[in-house]
Amino acid sequence: MTALGLRLPTGKLLELPAALGRVNRACSTFQTFAEVLRLPTRQMTKLAFPLQELQRQLTPDSRLDLHVKTFDPSLEDISKAESVFTATGRNCIEYLSSAVRLDHAPDLPHPEGHTKKMNFFKVGKYFTLVDMPGYGYRAPEDFVDMVETYLKERRNLMRTFLLVDSVVGIQKTDSIAIGMCEEFALPYVMVLTKIDKSSRGHLLKQVLQIQKFVDTETQGCFPQLFPVSSVTYSGIHLLRCFIANITGNLKTNGL
Repeated sequence: MTALGLRLPTGKLLELPAALGRVNRACSTFQTFAEVLRLPTRQMTKLAFPLQELQRQLTPDSRLDLHVKTFDPSLEDISKAESVFTATGRNCIEYLSSAVRLDHAPDLPHPEGHTKKMNFFKVGKYFTLVDMPGYGYRAPEDFVDMVETYLKERRNLMRTFLLVDSVVGIQKTDSIAIGMCEEFALPYVMVLTKIDKSSRGHLLKQVLQIQKFVDTETQGCFPQLFPVSSVTYSGIHLLRCFIANITGNLKTNGL
């Protein structure tokens, strides 16, 4: 599991997937939502609302298992949110610094090994994204001092996004991170990555299992899952809109 973060100008934080940033054009066919809106309705829905597309595969009595309407913005809302994540002369998106401990944030000059430190990125005037290393055997030795201390003591933390590999589902290391969020009473969201890597049937099975886990085993997790792909950009625009909304940078009727 990987963790990323955002802070508002006042310092509020979220954890987010790297796919929220710019992706190589060769890997992403529909980077702008304006491009998505020009697609046929079914294809547009698949890219903009992948969870709704998965819901179509369920029997009517099972469709309530997926909370696809908890955050339900309009297409216009999603279009407006794009400006928050678009780098322009007036909206600079840039790397700020790295930190290995809370008292270092955000004073180090240059990133060295992005998976080993907390990396801070300023997203215009809106917030700061904090990219954190994940749990597991590749986690840095000082992970506890670095990440857990930050999440526990950073009072301006806004939201935590936990990235779960949709191909394999929730693993033991993911459970550790989830337990930490629950223990610290952190509001968090599960983002399911790599949805382009599985068959539709396998993905639906994993999504249903993770949704059941969220519904029965968590208290602080946002009920709606956010499946995404950094290759096809599926789900990225909706997640961006959600972030813009919860950081107070976009008013929608969806939440």
